[in-house]
Amino acid sequence: MKKLVNIICTLSLFGFAFFALAVCAQENQTIVFGVHSKTAPLEWRNNGVDQGFNVELMARIGQITGKRIKVRRKTFQQLLADVHNPDSLIDVIAVVSPVTVERVLSQSDPIYATHAKAYTLQGKSFINGWHDLKGKRVAIKKGAFVDIYISGQAQDFERVDVDLYETGFQLLIKQQVDVVIAENFVARRLMPLYPSVRSSSDPLMYGAFNFVSNHKNAMLMEQINAAIRQLKLSGEYDRLVNKWFGTGREKVDLNSTQQRLLSLAILISLISAIGMILTGYISLSLRKRTKALKLELTQRKKAETAISELSKQFQAVLDGIPHGVTLFNRAGECLWSNDNNNDLLNNPDFHYLDGQPFDLSSTLFEAINNNKSIIADMVIHKQYWQLQLHLIGSEQAVILLEETTEQQQLRQANYEASRLASLGELSAGIAHEINNPTGIIVHAIAFINDALADLSVAANHYQQQNPFWNIAGLTPTPAMDELKLSGQSIMDGAERISRIVCDLKRYALPTVSDEYQLIQLNEVVQASLRLTANQIKNLKVVTHLQNPSPTIKGDEQQLNQVLINLIQNACHAIVLDATTYDDQHLSISTSIEQQFACLTVTDKGQGMDQATLQRITEPFFTTRRSSGGSGLGLSVCSRIIKQHQAKMQIKSRIGQGTTVIIRFPLESET
Repeated sequence: MKKLVNIICTLSLFGFAFFALAVCAQENQTIVFGVHSKTAPLEWRNNGVDQGFNVELMARIGQITGKRIKVRRKTFQQLLADVHNPDSLIDVIAVVSPVTVERVLSQSDPIYATHAKAYTLQGKSFINGWHDLKGKRVAIKKGAFVDIYISGQAQDFERVDVDLYETGFQLLIKQQVDVVIAENFVARRLMPLYPSVRSSSDPLMYGAFNFVSNHKNAMLMEQINAAIRQLKLSGEYDRLVNKWFGTGREKVDLNSTQQRLLSLAILISLISAIGMILTGYISLSLRKRTKALKLELTQRKKAETAISELSKQFQAVLDGIPHGVTLFNRAGECLWSNDNNNDLLNNPDFHYLDGQPFDLSSTLFEAINNNKSIIADMVIHKQYWQLQLHLIGSEQAVILLEETTEQQQLRQANYEASRLASLGELSAGIAHEINNPTGIIVHAIAFINDALADLSVAANHYQQQNPFWNIAGLTPTPAMDELKLSGQSIMDGAERISRIVCDLKRYALPTVSDEYQLIQLNEVVQASLRLTANQIKNLKVVTHLQNPSPTIKGDEQQLNQVLINLIQNACHAIVLDATTYDDQHLSISTSIEQQFACLTVTDKGQGMDQATLQRITEPFFTTRRSSGGSGLGLSVCSRIIKQHQAKMQIKSRIGQGTTVIIRFPLESET
């Protein structure tokens, strides 16, 4: 009955409006109201009658201003074009304007608030803001308040212009766009027609319905504003809002509703009867469900307690990890840590092994931006640490700190052991090398002793016996020449022994300093050849040394260890066959390439296959296990080369020998 009374009142109101419009028509005063929407409760046509909130509000404004309202229905784009045209017959249209942007047209007071949201297909990700539209195809209604809002702003998405929001929904169904940004009232009407579309965001922007007109109708817009304010003061505006919008429901076609009332009443009666039958069943089901929910709630509380206990245990495990674990954000702020040593990260003395200082902020920024992990060996006050940085998500990183001083000391001891192992191998050859100059010295001394004895006898009997006496079976002049030659041989042999022993002692010394000095690469080659002279004496060795010698920064003792190891490996790989290689067995050269000093060792040995080549620098990997190989030589060499900021390249093929190229940063002598 109440609804019927409301319908009668509404019809009476329409009758009154039509009567007022008829009176105004006599005065030939008309407002042409352009209508584009097909959306209840704003404006739509039912059985040929235009109705809705905007239509009825404009009708009341016509009554107050004494003007007849004439409705003209066109497309939204046509109405926008007409209202911008001073010669158009359209006087006023109702549009939505962003709350932060005013249209260039003459604009009334706000009529009703609304908003726009993002709509996607079911199952797509929720849109939390404009930034989530980046890279997506977004349908925008041309000329609508969303279009005005984003005009002139940077857009990270691909914009697809449509004439209607419904066109955008159709493109969304066809997957020709990813998102539609639509006004709330229109979308609410369209969504039942497109079940696969869902609301996927909170309001992205807010707008207000306004009447707009060309600036030529400024006087008319003042009258409209005055009428709107009068309606608001009188409370009639609130009645219209409650009538067409209500609270939490959407208005529909009143005539269609009235025609369906009877059918709906019958249906409701049937449903009520069925509902009464079902009520008992549902009540029983609810009791069972309530009991099940209570049981589920109890189980959930137990699960929450177990999770809380597990969380505490996990926290205890994290606190008990022997390694330092610290969580940072992009700005370098410490979020969590179980490490008392994380103050090292901000200590200016904390640096990489090569001396480069460590900066926490720049390291975090670079790692997060480049999406990469970092593992590096660090040192501070003769203490060694391993630092590992790993990403957690896109804005956080975890840093693990582990002290490796003992490992570094063991590694250094390993270097010394490897060098002593090669030293033992060298010693056997050097002992033979020392015997040769020693034999020369003994022979020369024997001759000199004989000559001295003869000279002593000759001195006593020179005048008595024969003025033409001999020295060691030679006449005086050749004998004296032979004495000079023997003396020079003794000198050369002694110097050779001195050089060999000096090189051997220097090679055997332990490494006591990490400070590198400028050294000549050619001197490293020459010293290494002297120490391996016995091993290469049966080989054809060719050297090509750059003149002047390339200068590098490093430790001569360690580089001798590298080159000696490469020479020894070459000797083991070469199978002597004089008929196969006429030119050379082993070639050692130094050169300068751009900003690098190069040391190249090439042998004509057996070569290696790819499987061996890939593992050649692994610790304890050797192909000579049965003949005493330890597998430490190239592993140690590889680490020494890395510490010198150098790079080693190994090329080898079965039956074609091996080439090792080491490139050092070139230094200039100052």
